[in-house]
Amino acid sequence: MIIVPLDEAQDEALFGGKACQLAVAAQAGLPVPAGVALSVPLVEAVAGGGRAATIALGRALHALKPPLAARSSAVGEDSERASFAGQHATWLNLPRSRVAEAVRDIWQSARSPAALSYRQRLGLAREPRIAVVVQELVAADCAGVLFSRDPLHGSADLVIEASWGLGEAVVAGVVVPDRFRVGRDGSVRERTPGLKDMLVSPAPGGGTRQAKVPAERARGLCLDDSQLRDLVALALRCDEVFRGAHDLEWAFQARDLFLLQRRALTRAPAAAHVNKQPTFEGGSKWQLPT
Repeated sequence: MIIVPLDEAQDEALFGGKACQLAVAAQAGLPVPAGVALSVPLVEAVAGGGRAATIALGRALHALKPPLAARSSAVGEDSERASFAGQHATWLNLPRSRVAEAVRDIWQSARSPAALSYRQRLGLAREPRIAVVVQELVAADCAGVLFSRDPLHGSADLVIEASWGLGEAVVAGVVVPDRFRVGRDGSVRERTPGLKDMLVSPAPGGGTRQAKVPAERARGLCLDDSQLRDLVALALRCDEVFRGAHDLEWAFQARDLFLLQRRALTRAPAAAHVNKQPTFEGGSKWQLPT
């Protein structure tokens, strides 16, 4: 049973692709929130109620400043062939005392009928091997996704989708996000305001909540030119660190940019996160009433 600082997660068979890609990013100096990687055996032991594993998890969490976020990092997840975005549970705005519960729920969510059916369609082993990433939560002012190539047409332009608050509003299809198309030289080719009439934010006491956004702000662009330049720089830096095209989840807290996840951009990327119906992503079991 192994728990390591996130930047030390090197064995994909133990820690899953998500953790290992974040480890590479952190080692390269990219702005990855501090975290720990829970190995497959550790997650299985916690999910099974193992006391020693749960105690070890609690000790490892003292290195992190709450609130926390817990996400799956399944072996074989988020490869160039398949994106598991939205298939497994995500828990946000957690106190340390709820992380073991979150780990158990993430482990169980990978065995839901929908997740198992998705694995079967991809020809993957039916029994998932689930690792987990626990990180310090970024209380985002705005967040979203970035594709380092146009996911529909394959052009070299960056495509950015963004909304106010936590990125789960974009990933789970709660809003119609702003859409930007930006050249690799930083030239902005398209700015299309969305309808960001709901905002997902940390709730007092834990979890998340949704709140209405005033009409003027809902239709106003949530990224300025400086932030777009920062996102272009992040994408170009990822080009240096990783092979292939990227599907990035990012967040701005004040003016600070964070990289939350890096996936390989799949040939058919989960509807490019557009108009996606809410699933476990966003922590539906840990979302407080609005």
